[in-house]
Amino acid sequence: MTLELFRIDDRLIHGQVVVGWGQPCTLGFFVLVDDDVSASEWEQELYRMGVPPEMDLHFESVASAAARLPEYRQDPRPGMLLTGDIATMQRLVAAAPGIRAVMVGGIHHKPGRAPRLRYVFLTADEEQRLRDLAAAGVTVTAQDVPQAAALPLDDLLRGDGSG
Repeated sequence: MTLELFRIDDRLIHGQVVVGWGQPCTLGFFVLVDDDVSASEWEQELYRMGVPPEMDLHFESVASAAARLPEYRQDPRPGMLLTGDIATMQRLVAAAPGIRAVMVGGIHHKPGRAPRLRYVFLTADEEQRLRDLAAAGVTVTAQDVPQAAALPLDDLLRGDGSG
């Protein structure tokens, strides 16, 4: 499988990602892409506590992730790359051509966001960023757990599905 899961989740590393995705998909590593976290040993240590020792956790900025993406794709173990927001994923896609699919996992409520699914709330700007990713040839879906059906972008933006 190698690195084929590119997920947007505002909580980054948490139980649903580690247990819900990591175990069923037999993930061997995570790549957490966040410019601030990649520069903070303290924050990295907090995220490391949520990952079992048999799974590797790599911290990258957008620039370093783009540069190291071929290396991660060569790793024979299944892996997942995570960004905490749509804008970061959009920057990564622009910097690292070849990302074909992006999964919206969890973008939670905050002021200015409208509900789309029970686990996805979006601003108008975030919706446009997802449309821009799709226009660039990236397949955008929403999926909270592996057992759930992946919802296409149009369904996500309409709020269709039990999600």
